[in-house]
Amino acid sequence: MPPVTRSMSNTPGFNLDWFTPPVPVRFETNKISKDELLSFKPFKDWAGTLKSSLELQRTDTKHPFNKSPYSVRSVTIQSADKFGPTRVGFVKLAAEIMNEAKPKPESLPGVAFLRGGSVAMLMILRPSDSNTERWVIMTEQPRIPAGSLRFLEIPAGMIDSNQTFAGVAAKEIKEETGLVIHESELKDLTELALKGTGGQEDLQAAMYPSPGGSDEFIAIFLWEKVLDRQEIEDLRGKLTGLRTQGEKITVRILDYEQLWRVGARDAKTLAAWSLYEALKRARHPALIDSRSW
Repeated sequence: MPPVTRSMSNTPGFNLDWFTPPVPVRFETNKISKDELLSFKPFKDWAGTLKSSLELQRTDTKHPFNKSPYSVRSVTIQSADKFGPTRVGFVKLAAEIMNEAKPKPESLPGVAFLRGGSVAMLMILRPSDSNTERWVIMTEQPRIPAGSLRFLEIPAGMIDSNQTFAGVAAKEIKEETGLVIHESELKDLTELALKGTGGQEDLQAAMYPSPGGSDEFIAIFLWEKVLDRQEIEDLRGKLTGLRTQGEKITVRILDYEQLWRVGARDAKTLAAWSLYEALKRARHPALIDSRSW
């Protein structure tokens, strides 16, 4: 890992006793306090997952790092951003993670952008008079990190409370499209695909779009509805247009056959499309629809 440039901060450091031995935590920013950091769920989840993964090095004799296990030497909080005056939104940190390899200790890349989990929703409308025709509800909105003012994607939103993934998904669908959907109508595609895959590490039952730099994980849900063609046309008229809830969102209806083209640019859209197609091909009981075989 390249050397970390240190800067001055008035925020005092502390020792994080979640690890053994305790890990020194230093601050290069005054924008977040110790208490705010320790109550920031993405940080707690990141530290807890890392701790359990490091412990596996010693308990699993077949672990690739068993003979020279790594440990966390320090964590430096480099920056933080808040949503409003109090709610922490993003944290960037650098963790020093090293082993005792001879003749020279080795380190692992440890810079991480913490933002926590998200949900994404694949919303498919199917006319009752067709076995193959499908339409997908999409959102178009500014995504400044991508340099875009009209980024097309499936509906998505951040997890910012103790709600269930499905609960957050239903809430985001209502906010972004105006549709009221009950949690029981949603199917968790990532959970269905990951069930029975094993793995000892305590990772989320979700897709990690950029694990080399961010902790973000995305649970992908499916809402698939068979409607009369006129109902779909009526819904198209209600949905398409600019929503005014503080977000510059335009809802669009896309031919399902074009979804993979959108997914070529948007990872969660591509993941949703590929999971849906794979689970259909595998004839997963949760997705079986006699009209589609």
